[in-house]
Amino acid sequence: MATFRPKYITFDCYGTLTNFDMAGAARRVYGSQLSATTMASFIKDFAAYRLDEVLGAWKPYFEVVHNSVERACKRNGIAFRPEDAQRINEEIHTWGPHPDVPAGLAKVAREIPLVILSNSMKNLIMSNVEKLGAPFHMVITAEETGAYKPHMKGFEYMFDKLGCGPEDITHVSSSFRYDLMSAYDLGIKSKVWVNRGHEPANPFYEYTEVADIGGLAAAVGLEPLRKSA
Repeated sequence: MATFRPKYITFDCYGTLTNFDMAGAARRVYGSQLSATTMASFIKDFAAYRLDEVLGAWKPYFEVVHNSVERACKRNGIAFRPEDAQRINEEIHTWGPHPDVPAGLAKVAREIPLVILSNSMKNLIMSNVEKLGAPFHMVITAEETGAYKPHMKGFEYMFDKLGCGPEDITHVSSSFRYDLMSAYDLGIKSKVWVNRGHEPANPFYEYTEVADIGGLAAAVGLEPLRKSA
């Protein structure tokens, strides 16, 4: 059976394409102060609070990070200083792609338009996108849509702006909780999970798994599928 070839390949950016090193940033700020056990707890809580913060009404992403740091500090008995949250926020501009991304994107960008749907802001995202090494047809942020993923509003906004439906795209993400669960509920049949180790596999959500972006070309029919050894 022929592999589905989409009109657009849509991507989550942070974590999937950009090496979104929030854990490393937290270690650089707090690592000298905390035991290894407390540091691990802080990183886990910081990630959980970032998800919780985006489930409400839209607010600037810098506030999402600030609030999440403050809440993780409180939970772990750490004195919160706004300048520590600011240090983490300032790092985001500097983060580039995972090593596999530029070459992997180049394989597909020649044939299929690439689109980003990101939980970011207009004055933040392009500093990361410019480092990805591939042309993008469109970059859409949560600031533009008025909602963060996993809300469905961003996906629906993207469909309207592209003039297509869920049946026309392949959506690529390393996260079920932010992207692939919502994509499944919206009827996006063609989904690719990039296994970055963020979350465990969950076959219920009907996706193609790739180890990195280098496997994307085969997943959308531009290269032969690699046979298992």
